[in-house]
Amino acid sequence: MTNSKVLINITNLSKIYHTGGTQTKALKGIDLTISQGDYVTIQGPSGGGKSTLLSIIGLLDKATSGEYQISDVAVTKLSESQMAKVRNREIGFIFQDFNLIGDMTVSQNVELPLIYRGIDKATRKEKVAQVLNRVNMTERAHHLPNELSGGQQQRVAVARALVGSPTLLLADEPTGNLDSVNGDSVMQLLSDLNEQGVTICMVTHDSRYAHFAKRTVNLFDGMVISNTVNIKQDKAGQHKAEQNKAEQIKPEQDNDKGNQQDVAELIPSKIQAGV
Repeated sequence: MTNSKVLINITNLSKIYHTGGTQTKALKGIDLTISQGDYVTIQGPSGGGKSTLLSIIGLLDKATSGEYQISDVAVTKLSESQMAKVRNREIGFIFQDFNLIGDMTVSQNVELPLIYRGIDKATRKEKVAQVLNRVNMTERAHHLPNELSGGQQQRVAVARALVGSPTLLLADEPTGNLDSVNGDSVMQLLSDLNEQGVTICMVTHDSRYAHFAKRTVNLFDGMVISNTVNIKQDKAGQHKAEQNKAEQIKPEQDNDKGNQQDVAELIPSKIQAGV
């Protein structure tokens, strides 16, 4: 990835929440770079800062201090409305709970972000057809979400995230509500998309799926304690971690761990629809 364009550049980023008289340090001095075509998994225990970091990367929240650039745009200097425009243009979201609209067909769910962008009907139809074919859901285009399996619903959610051709795909526990068979299928889809050039950043608790990625970033108490390159072993998608390339950082002891909001809780309905 050394010759690839840097899409995400985070330097010394911190996030502090104030609740009453309590101060919670959710993130502490985070440094992270994601390049074009990268596939990064963020792991760590509950309360470690994963969801907070993902919400900041996704422009759903602002850091307290530090620098964050996406596609050379200095995010920390943007207003809320400017952040929304960059988010709409640059980022696609995939959530654990799919967040599909129940009374809309597969095609209509996927089309929704394009409607909010003001794209004409003919172009929308073409883009929806292309992306549904890409995730192998063309035959289900006119089905409602409750007529689909969990794995199929997540494929539709992936299509919705991709239809606007985002710079970065953010996945928050995309297999969390799936059984192992459907979970494996969705992870293989993400791997295939990454091989086609899609840049992905994913939060997961499942160490099996973390190694589908090219890199694994581990958070503990709001700090990066390792950034490990994963080496693919074979065509079946099995990987092994090359531990000698990992930068190990001893975490400081800090009991200021608060209840951090899930990313989906921060997102209004239009953002959940991918806009």
